[in-house]
Amino acid sequence: QAQAVESGGGLVQPGGSLRLSCTAPGSIFSSYVTGWYRQAPGVQRELIAHITSNGSPNYADSVKGRFTISLDNAKNTMYLQMNGLKPEDTAVYYCHYHGYWGRGTQVTVSS
Repeated sequence: QAQAVESGGGLVQPGGSLRLSCTAPGSIFSSYVTGWYRQAPGVQRELIAHITSNGSPNYADSVKGRFTISLDNAKNTMYLQMNGLKPEDTAVYYCHYHGYWGRGTQVTVSS
């Protein structure tokens, strides 16, 4: 039941920034895409940023131009830099990394 570990969530004002990080306890097989997901109340979990098989970043239209996914191989950590946050970005954010899901971290954007 091991999980990835996330950090960096919190409460920010519209237009603010947060950086989420994710580390995994190991590496297991998973059919899920490596990247960042979010889930707001009443909606399905949504993939918002991921690394393609070619190693290039890809983003959902809702976050394109504002969010940046990156990997630090030396630290074995995945990041999500979130800029220009909007109230509609409010959700629980999950990472999927090395086959593990994070437990989720709350991001709330409110004035």
